[in-house]
Amino acid sequence: MSHVEREIASQPECWRKALDLEPAGLPERGERVAVIGCGTSLYIAQAYAGLREGAGLGETDAFAASEFPATRGYDRVVAITRSGTTTEVLAALERCGAMPTVALTGDLATPISTAANTVIDLEFADEKSVVQTRFATTVLALLRGHLGLTPADLIADAERALADPLPERAVEAGQFTFLGAGWTVGLANEAALKLREASGSWTESYPAMEYRHGPISVTGPHSVVWFFGEPPAGLVDQVRPTGVAVSVSTLDPMADLIRAQRLAVELAKGRGLNPDQPQGLTRSIVLTRP
Repeated sequence: MSHVEREIASQPECWRKALDLEPAGLPERGERVAVIGCGTSLYIAQAYAGLREGAGLGETDAFAASEFPATRGYDRVVAITRSGTTTEVLAALERCGAMPTVALTGDLATPISTAANTVIDLEFADEKSVVQTRFATTVLALLRGHLGLTPADLIADAERALADPLPERAVEAGQFTFLGAGWTVGLANEAALKLREASGSWTESYPAMEYRHGPISVTGPHSVVWFFGEPPAGLVDQVRPTGVAVSVSTLDPMADLIRAQRLAVELAKGRGLNPDQPQGLTRSIVLTRP
């Protein structure tokens, strides 16, 4: 069994631990907040930003760390970095000046421990695989808990997601489109990234209502269209005539992401690839800085 398979399976327990934490330093109600990250961490930032602002808890923007506009001014900056060494994240925190900063990481013995004002230790969710799964979702579980937006059946849904069948025709498909709305756009982006990283699959992701504005043109009997959360009214009926397989789940969208992670691994194995070691990727991106 690969590292990533074991890490995927451990997510319900990691989420339980995260929901029991009460860390200091996270944004308070009404604060104007920026959330930064790279790759998977960026997409988790997008999901958190959508949840927080959608709940009326404060303006919340998500940025790729390399694009963070530090001159705007925020009440707090949240950085997500599994490795604690990502060059763009460390550089963005340096640009924050007097803005309060908090980082969530899986490794305290790294530069992130002194780069942020407050550091939240999620070492129990750190990973051996290059491909991120449980660290990212554990961060989101913690942040959802802090917002008071955790459904009572979240852990049960996560356990179901480990056992439920994958979507019809998914393992045989050649093209995948993941769709979300609001906070689940970030989950759609992350699902698409997981399949690209682990299996080299042709994957796309969009806000669901954007799908009819062009992306549907690549959809056909070889495709899967996967919705995170409830699809917009009438959209599934417009998609089905293409012959596509459609996935709509009653699971919490974050739990449904576990099924996408599982699919990424199955596709990789079917293509003779090592899902722990994607081509061209490393655990952390450390660049030469000027």
